[in-house]
Amino acid sequence: MFCVRSMNERHRTNVRRDLPSANRPDPKAHHHRRRLLRRRHLRRPPDPEKEEPVPGEAEEEEMVGASSSSVVNVYPLANYTFGTKEPKMEKDTSVADRLARMKVNYMKEGMRTSVEAILLVQEHNHPHILLLQIGNTFCKLPGGRLKPGENEIDGLKRKLCSKLAVNSPSFPPNWQVGECVAVWWRPNFETVMYPYCPPHITKPKECKKLFIVHLTEREYFAVPRNLKLLAVPLFELYDNVQRYGPVISTIPQQLSRFQFNMVSS
Repeated sequence: MFCVRSMNERHRTNVRRDLPSANRPDPKAHHHRRRLLRRRHLRRPPDPEKEEPVPGEAEEEEMVGASSSSVVNVYPLANYTFGTKEPKMEKDTSVADRLARMKVNYMKEGMRTSVEAILLVQEHNHPHILLLQIGNTFCKLPGGRLKPGENEIDGLKRKLCSKLAVNSPSFPPNWQVGECVAVWWRPNFETVMYPYCPPHITKPKECKKLFIVHLTEREYFAVPRNLKLLAVPLFELYDNVQRYGPVISTIPQQLSRFQFNMVSS
């Protein structure tokens, strides 16, 4: 089907095309004027009581709060007093015995949950970690296994009192447990642990969490006579897997997001 226009319609079209550009109506300008009128009609005077937040201001406040909470006060080692107390014997004499006992407890209670503390002091204006040494070679963080249903913070305080607190009401411990800085998983009854749970493991055998514990300016420690308490600098721990194992040797990386305030009192 064809559409035929009349001569008059064609003539009007030709006349419009022949008009000068200055006299020809511009449809874009017409729509632009309509938009301006509509905006002026809808625009309202600003309300001084309802000020809009400045973009990025809330993010800056959150960053300031996060930075202030990540500051760790580290006091000199000479501020603390160290004594001894009755020996605390280990339940296992070898790694094989420990894994065998872990397997027995797993059959009774399920996955083992343990917590350990990162205690910081400073020497020569450098952070040091307090480690317990068993014998002449093996070192570990103070802490241990939680009881079934025990809270992590309460369990860590209980373990710290058992390992390092003075058995006297005159020196009550003041353990200020901070945030968890690392989580390690033991997929099987083996010595290997990972900072993640492998996706094919549905029933891990142990979950270990590391908490930073803020020490006050003065503390009294009592170490079992069969153990030694060492202050090891971060630079010695870093990447020293052969000496301290993967959990302790990666503590410097885990603490890198904290700001250390070296208090020289």
